[in-house]
Amino acid sequence: MILEIKNYIKISNSIDEILKNSPFKMKYIIEKSGISEPTFFRKMKEKKFLPEELLKIAEIIEPEKSFLQSLEEAENDFEKGIFYSHDKVMKISGERFIKKYGNKVV
Repeated sequence: MILEIKNYIKISNSIDEILKNSPFKMKYIIEKSGISEPTFFRKMKEKKFLPEELLKIAEIIEPEKSFLQSLEEAENDFEKGIFYSHDKVMKISGERFIKKYGNKVV
């Protein structure tokens, strides 16, 4: 746990440099993060991003790693028996569709 906390502190303290070296434009990162531009720059200057905000930023600037981690988590869930059958997924999807659009065809 100590190592994870030290890594968090290191990332938090160097986030401005990490973002500067990112292949993505700052405007794109800010837009995708959902944080207003003034707040984003203030947090970056003060090095005061919440852990959840840093995670969101990491997912934006490293989409491949984020995707691979999601696949790994899904595989682990499957091995543990944590998954839905096709019928259940279709039922849930249908309920979401009806809740959003009603019974009309879109």
